[in-house]
Amino acid sequence: MATASNEKILIGNDDEVIELTDADKEAFLAQRALDQAAFEASEIAKKAKAQAKLALLDKLGITEDEAKLLLS
Repeated sequence: MATASNEKILIGNDDEVIELTDADKEAFLAQRALDQAAFEASEIAKKAKAQAKLALLDKLGITEDEAKLLLS
């Protein structure tokens, strides 16, 4: 597996392909790490919301379909 220090990062812009180096490469890697962390946090939040919804339905003793009927 390539590490961040020796990983080649190529960016395409129209027909031109350039390799990121130095500060540009570091900024790209930092942004990629932030994007990945945000994605993972979003996935965790989605799972927590789904679990909370299931717990509420269970507490009320109804199914999801029954809840939809009540709310429509």
